[in-house]
Amino acid sequence: MMFIDRAELFVKGGDGGRGCMSFRREKFVPRGGPDGGDGGDGGDVIVRAASDANSLAGLSHRRHWVAENGQPGQGKKMTGRSGRDLEIPVPPGTIVRDRDGGFVIRDLAAAGDSVVIARGGKGGKGNAAFASATHQAPREYEEGRPGEERWVVLELKLIADVGLVGLPNAGKSTLLSRITHAAPEIADYPFTTKYPNLGIAMLGPERSCVVADIPGLIEGAHQGVGLGHEFLRHVERTRVLVHLVDSRPLDGSSPTANYRTIREELSQYSPELAKKPEIVVLSKCDLGDPDEAQSALSAELGRPVLIISSATGRGLRDLLVAVGRMLDATSPKPDRPPMPLPPHRRNTP
Repeated sequence: MMFIDRAELFVKGGDGGRGCMSFRREKFVPRGGPDGGDGGDGGDVIVRAASDANSLAGLSHRRHWVAENGQPGQGKKMTGRSGRDLEIPVPPGTIVRDRDGGFVIRDLAAAGDSVVIARGGKGGKGNAAFASATHQAPREYEEGRPGEERWVVLELKLIADVGLVGLPNAGKSTLLSRITHAAPEIADYPFTTKYPNLGIAMLGPERSCVVADIPGLIEGAHQGVGLGHEFLRHVERTRVLVHLVDSRPLDGSSPTANYRTIREELSQYSPELAKKPEIVVLSKCDLGDPDEAQSALSAELGRPVLIISSATGRGLRDLLVAVGRMLDATSPKPDRPPMPLPPHRRNTP
């Protein structure tokens, strides 16, 4: 299935059913009176986050979503059946936005979250509802109200603990395949990764984290250059960034300069994104001596830089330990300690 992280849909709630104009016709009842029932309500259009969905690809073939109309009322004061609600399943992490207004309707961050984006119309009243002491044979009834309609934009932002960022061919996919059970496409040319990949890395016997491999960024990505700009939004939800820097770039460029390039793109796209905790890693260290590049980059940052080789496994355990510590440091802390439970008191007679 192709990975799609944005969809534009037209949604419309079901129309309400028409009210009924009817009069009782029974034997031995010469003046039966009005008995027209109300119409049923139209169905709602609901967007729900489903745990088994991982892309918006299922919505790409259908742009119009219309809920069922309510049924008209009937005689004997019978109300018409309400229309069925229409549910649109999306992955957790999907933001629902009004296309024309530009505002966010709801952020469906967790599985099971839902929001009604187009309400169905109310059913019309039948003529029985208009009867009164002075108006005993009403012929009035109401048409059902139309359902709400709008264009919405669904935008998926993957929810991951760790985001792998870096230039194309920096070794992000290879690293993901070594520390998780994910099987991303890997090749010796840039832009092999064309959409984000997710994997679960084990940090301990009973502890894990979700890692996202983001397509490689290049200079000008925040302005729409390259592939990675389409997926920068996915890095916004991560708690920790692992910035991979090729220790021996094939084009002869400086690892320090390459690091600055990616940092500038992150800052230009979102200042908040650039503030996220970051672990800097020199990759592909099996291809040569990385000490010089490590010293230069560490001096530039003023903090240690890790060295790894996904091919040989060098430094991978140290990287996972560093990730675990940084996740602990960034975990949300309660504003205040929980209130102690009151002591148990036995009821006295």
